[in-house]
Amino acid sequence: MTDLPALAVHLDDATAQEAFGARLAQACSGPPLRIHLEGELGAGKTTLVRGFLRHLGHRGPVKSPTYTLIEPYELDGCPVYHLDLYRVGDPAELEYLGLRELLAERALMLIEWPERAAHWLPSPDLHLSIDFVGTARQVALSALSARGHALRTLLEPF
Repeated sequence: MTDLPALAVHLDDATAQEAFGARLAQACSGPPLRIHLEGELGAGKTTLVRGFLRHLGHRGPVKSPTYTLIEPYELDGCPVYHLDLYRVGDPAELEYLGLRELLAERALMLIEWPERAAHWLPSPDLHLSIDFVGTARQVALSALSARGHALRTLLEPF
């Protein structure tokens, strides 16, 4: 596996963020897959997840699971979990959420604020860092596994 530099993607608005999420979902061939999303509040992590889930066929609302922490979806027979760990004060809380069992499943996992879980989470396949650039966003997508490298290659050029 060769080391690839992070893929930099400029997204002008929320519509572009959703489109990038959809493109990411299109590149995925199914579980298991772990994607970590980092960025300041309001950077668009959930917006990107919304595009991902809609591409997989979800038609209902997609909101950040800030208070529930985990939002499960069953899309085309595939379990998908959207996690928002912003409110996690101690990584030990994750044990009570049943996260160990979820991580053992063959599922697609989209995890916002993974840094709040310290070293409790296994390494992701893809790590997305979203930064503000004026009113636009800049996404740096890093591949951290063989599967992640294959997906990163499929996403270039965006």
